[in-house]
Amino acid sequence: MENIIYRELRREECERIKEMNPTQYIGKAWRQVSGKLQLVEIDYNDTDWPNGYKYHYEHLKKTITSDGFAIGAFSVEDQLIGFATVDHNFFGEKYRYVLLDQLFITLDQRGKGIGRKLFERCAEAAIKWKADKIYICAGSAEETIAFYHARGCKKALEVNTELYDLDPKDLQLEYTLEV
Repeated sequence: MENIIYRELRREECERIKEMNPTQYIGKAWRQVSGKLQLVEIDYNDTDWPNGYKYHYEHLKKTITSDGFAIGAFSVEDQLIGFATVDHNFFGEKYRYVLLDQLFITLDQRGKGIGRKLFERCAEAAIKWKADKIYICAGSAEETIAFYHARGCKKALEVNTELYDLDPKDLQLEYTLEV
């Protein structure tokens, strides 16, 4: 891995997500077909932020200003090449969940371990907060789900219906924190 600098993001840096290329080609995605989760052909190139730039900018700002955790990955030239956020609001009935709200890597830096490192930093923050699990509303693209499964994420035992209703195509996953 190249020399990447990982550090917490500050509120005044939120607009720096413009430095990133959020483009994602989705060849296959997970969908419910006849009541069964299956990979289906999508063949779609999404060149913008899911839900638009403003949505992600506002969520990043809200996470930072509400005592959440936001971590950025920066190149040696100080370009933002990835970021992840975890909200500090607990939910769940049996477990204390916190939401991994965002995790993005700029297009030309994917596959280099940056996402793994950002995910680990978010897990460390959640452990400090004494959370049991991280909850993830994962985009259904084949590569996205493969990334989370490689981290040890599984289907969520408790589904947060409010989050599910925001995008029923997302897969509801959880990551159990090792204390």
